[in-house]
Amino acid sequence: SGFIDVYLRLNPEEQALFQAQLSTILPQEQEGVMEIVTSWMEQGIEQGIKQGLEQGIEQGIRQEALSLVQRLLNRRCGGISPELDLAVRQLSILQLEELSEALLDFTSEADLVAWLNERTES
Repeated sequence: SGFIDVYLRLNPEEQALFQAQLSTILPQEQEGVMEIVTSWMEQGIEQGIKQGLEQGIEQGIRQEALSLVQRLLNRRCGGISPELDLAVRQLSILQLEELSEALLDFTSEADLVAWLNERTES
């Protein structure tokens, strides 16, 4: 089935003939034939899963870093404007980590504005 799908493009008549031939196989054998997965298909599936996990982990780390920075900013500055919150949300993981250290010296929203301006000018 996989070979047919990949290497042989069947026209509708050939597809019907293939399905007819497939239906002559006993149901328990049919399942085994239809479940054949080539090694390159397995590698593709594994690679997709690995990439998905890596992206999910990175998103989780970024979300946690953002959450921590927002809590610290709220505690340090008493909350920030929606515009500044949006600017903070657009920072990379590395920038969020840098901000988490820098904001320990902040006393007001103006300190955050200055910090963000330094990063955008460079």
